[in-house]
Amino acid sequence: MTNEQTAIRTTYFSIVGNASLAIIKGFAGFFGNSYALIADAIESTADIFSSFLVLFGLKYASRPADKNHPYGHGRAEPLITFLVVGFLITSATIIAYESIKNIGTPHELPKIWTLFVLIPLIIWKEISFQLVIRKAKETNSSSLKADAWHHRSDAITSIAALIGISIALYFGNGYETADDWAALFASGFILYNSYKIFRPALGEIMDEHLYDDLVADIRKVSLSCAGVVATEKCFVRKAGMKYHVELHAIVQADITVKFGHEIAHNLKDTLLNDIPQLGHVLIHIEPTE
Repeated sequence: MTNEQTAIRTTYFSIVGNASLAIIKGFAGFFGNSYALIADAIESTADIFSSFLVLFGLKYASRPADKNHPYGHGRAEPLITFLVVGFLITSATIIAYESIKNIGTPHELPKIWTLFVLIPLIIWKEISFQLVIRKAKETNSSSLKADAWHHRSDAITSIAALIGISIALYFGNGYETADDWAALFASGFILYNSYKIFRPALGEIMDEHLYDDLVADIRKVSLSCAGVVATEKCFVRKAGMKYHVELHAIVQADITVKFGHEIAHNLKDTLLNDIPQLGHVLIHIEPTE
């Protein structure tokens, strides 16, 4: 299974999970008098739409290179990540607004059974985060990583709801707003996670160098190729799930142009074979001094 297929299948998992949780949280929050749970349901609903965006981005980014896009369509992935962040910020803003409004509005205490709804949901969302983040790392997908952090932020908002409801129930009348304060805290955490998701995607668009480990691997593999004396410049930029490389390889100065050309081709083939996440590899031959 390719990285693209793995990422797409993982996104379907997120869509189904978020849809189920949004329904459960929505009903539990409405009938259990808990705005923290309703806020949680709002975030899960936003997660459904953002997961569909991730799915679209992954499918588009996996299209092969063509005449107008010789490097492929991978840059669609961080662009989709920006839209996902937009969904997160929107949901956090809605949650914060409604929380502040509810803090100043008298209402009933949450129902005690809402606690027993939240506990398994928290466990499930953390399991979902661990599964999706592992797949994101395997596939080098920035948008899938964003989707994974949706699961983590969802787990955090559920924990905040659990704490808020517990305080309200334990202290009783006069502490009804603890539930709303928990939702307000959750909105702040969602905004913080939005930045954590946005920053790497921006770096990808701007070709920011963040790949020292990969460069070290490229240099190590290069030195195993016959004819390569050393390596000089090595530039890496990420597009979707692939890394495009420009490498300056040093060879003996007295060899023929044809032999240097053969070394470059052999080096390129070796890098693509040993480091599967590489996309385009451009080798520039430099002579020894």
